[in-house]
Amino acid sequence: MSTPKEIIIGFCVAILATLAGSYLYIELFSKFDVVTTFEMIQDGDLHGQIITLGAIANIFVFFVYLKKNQEARAKGVLLATIVIALVTLLSKFI
Repeated sequence: MSTPKEIIIGFCVAILATLAGSYLYIELFSKFDVVTTFEMIQDGDLHGQIITLGAIANIFVFFVYLKKNQEARAKGVLLATIVIALVTLLSKFI
């Protein structure tokens, strides 16, 4: 039985993993410091692409939860990934 608390925990962990993945991507692949890189992302309107690349970290979180038989938390990760995809998609049209 999936409890809402476990799904919310998975959702929050996925959001944090996405933020961490985005930061890690910026640190590894940018030749500039973080502040300059964020300014370049702002100027180039590249938020969606960076967030999408950061969401790749959710794959690892998802499979860790499945391996530990924590399906409810894995559902939360899946839900967060869908929400991130929808927000990214909608931000392209706004």
